[in-house]
Amino acid sequence: MTTRGLARAYLAHRYALLFYSLLLTLVAGPLLAAADVDRSLIRFLLEVNVIAAVFGVTGLPRWGALQVLLALLIAARSLAWILGAHGVIVKTGPVVAVVALVAASGALRFALASARVDREHVYAALGAYLLAGMFFGVLHFEIEHASPGSFVSGDKMITDFSLATAIYFSFVTLATLGYGDIVPKSEVARGVAMVEAIAGQLYLAVMVARLVSVYARPSRSETAG
Repeated sequence: MTTRGLARAYLAHRYALLFYSLLLTLVAGPLLAAADVDRSLIRFLLEVNVIAAVFGVTGLPRWGALQVLLALLIAARSLAWILGAHGVIVKTGPVVAVVALVAASGALRFALASARVDREHVYAALGAYLLAGMFFGVLHFEIEHASPGSFVSGDKMITDFSLATAIYFSFVTLATLGYGDIVPKSEVARGVAMVEAIAGQLYLAVMVARLVSVYARPSRSETAG
């Protein structure tokens, strides 16, 4: 298969590949942490997924330059991880959150813009949900890094608030499970957690209603008949 053929095949199934890749990354995170593997590898896997998500967004010429710029910054962070330049990784941490938000917006736009529903649009909706959880996870991580003690466990400060822990807390909040093992303490952390919980519920309600309405809508051939 030629390079052009591979590119077409990727674009035709990009959101399905992205969804399963994100799912694999979420499963691999706790396993790598349990195996005491370098935790920066989890960040590296996350950023590779975000880069793929950014380049997978099509039909947005206004965002083209922004996508390339953000993806290059993420690539620089990945290179810094390989070279061991951890100072660069820390300073450019918020970039990951911005890129994840851009990628989630692109996936959401793709899912909502179609006049019909197929598997790729469902995968785009699911991928946008996972990307949103990762965006908030990185945001929680950066909040704790900037202001230690923003998140506590019981009445005790969390001494090792890793990225995997932040993503875990993010999805627990996004799904409004509320286990209570990690609690936001600072006003900023509480505000972000509240926005995430509300956004998660609204997303599910709006997305399900949208997909069902489009799926139930008669096609043009049925209307003409």
